[in-house]
Formats: sequence, C-alpha cells, structure tokens
Amino acid sequence: QVQLVESGGGLVQAGGSLRLSCAASGRTRSRNAMAWFRQAPGKERDFVATIRWSGGSTYYADSVKGRFTISRDNTKNTVYLQMNSLKPEDTAVYYCAATSFSLSGSRWSRVADYDYWGQGTQVTVSS
Repeated sequence: QVQLVESGGGLVQAGGSLRLSCAASGRTRSRNAMAWFRQAPGKERDFVATIRWSGGSTYYADSVKGRFTISRDNTKNTVYLQMNSLKPEDTAVYYCAATSFSLSGSRWSRVADYDYWGQGTQVTVSS
C-alpha cells in the first residue's frame, strides 16, 4: 500500500500562484509514476500532470501546459505541482495519485490506471 497526503491548497486571485505538495509513504518502491488530477463540482475527475518516478519524464494536460509544473523530490518521496497564472476555471479539488503500473501513451491520463489516491485539497481561484 502507498499512502498519499496532499497539502498546499487554498484561495488565490486570478493570475496568482500556488504550490501543491503530495507526500508518499508506505510501499513507495512499487510506485512507477505520480500524478495530479482535479475535479470540479459536477464534473468528472480530469488529468492534470504526471511524472515518472524513475527518469522524471513529465506529461501535461493541454489546459495547463506552460502554466503548471510537476516535479519530484526523491529524498522526500514528495511530488509537487507549481501552479502559475491561475484562472477561475482551475478551481477544483486537486488529487494526488500514484500508479504501480508501467504506463505509456494515453494511459498516463486515465483515472483507472492509478491505484493509489490522496484525499484531495481544494484550490479556489477568484476572478
């Protein structure tokens, strides 16, 4: 089992920045990648970004490219999501996820391909 705990959410004005953190514990050696998803009220959970734990390759949703950056700190077993130029449409609960699967292609963005999830942290962007 892998436990994930997110932090760093909050309220920010449009154009502002936030950094989310996700600390992993437990059987972290089984983790191939970690990701961020988000879910707005009444909508499905959507992919935001993912990072391979070995090698550090990253993938982003088109809606956040150029504004969000995912990174990791191997020594702390922590993944970060730096969010800049925030927009009201970025408002959502942000979830950290980890996968024990070896993913490729479109599977990076599929909710079903991640087997560990955090509890979520609220991000609200005011206009």
